[in-house]
Amino acid sequence: MGIISVENADRLFWLGRYSERVYTTTRLFADSYDHMIDLDLDLNSYDEFCKRLDIPNVYQSKEDFCTRYCFDKTLNDSIVSNLVRAYDNAIVLREEIGSEPLSYIQLAVYEMNIAKDSESPLIELQKVIDNILAFWGIVDDQIESENVRNIIKIGKRVERLDIYGRLELSKTEMLRELHRLAGRIDRTCLNYNKERLDTMDQILQQDTIDYDRLVNEVDCLLEG
Repeated sequence: MGIISVENADRLFWLGRYSERVYTTTRLFADSYDHMIDLDLDLNSYDEFCKRLDIPNVYQSKEDFCTRYCFDKTLNDSIVSNLVRAYDNAIVLREEIGSEPLSYIQLAVYEMNIAKDSESPLIELQKVIDNILAFWGIVDDQIESENVRNIIKIGKRVERLDIYGRLELSKTEMLRELHRLAGRIDRTCLNYNKERLDTMDQILQQDTIDYDRLVNEVDCLLEG
C-alpha cells in the first residue's frame, strides 16, 4: 500500500487505542452492571467505577450512570463516544485497512445503537465486544501491510497499558503488555521515546509500582 502518511499513521494508532478502550471499558461495565443496579448498594456505588478509570463522575444516580456512561454521545468518556471516534478513524482509513475490517467497527456501532433502546442492554453490549474482537482478528487476516497492522496493535497495547495502569493491575499483567509493546514498536514507522519505554520497565521492576508515573510515561511515549 506504499508509504503511510504521518497523519494516517496517527489515525491508525488511535484506531487501535479507541477500539481497545471500547473493548475494555465495555467489559468492565458489563462486569459491574449487576452491582450497579442492586438496590441494596449505596446510591453512589458508581463513583468507585469512575475513580478506577480516572474519569469525571458527572452522574446523578446509578440509573443515570448505567445509561449515560454507555450511550451519551455528549460525554467525552462514554463508551459510545470512544466507539464513534474509532469509527471516524476507520472510515478515513478505508484504503489502509480495507472494507471488511471497517465493517466490524460499523457493526459494533449498530449493536451499540440497539443496546441503547434495549431492555437487556448487556446482550447487545456483548455483541459490541464480539465485533471488536472480530475486527482485531480480521486485521491480522486481511490487512497485507505489516506496518498498518503493527501500528493498530501498538495503539491497542498503549491503551491497554494506560487502562491497566489506572486499574493498578498486577506486575505480571503489566509486564506482559509492556513486552508485547516493546517487541513490536520498532517494526513500525512510529517515532517514540525509547527512554520512556525503558523507564516503564524500570517502574514495573520495583517492589512498589508507581502507577501514576507509569501512566504518565505510557501517555507520553510517542510525544518524545
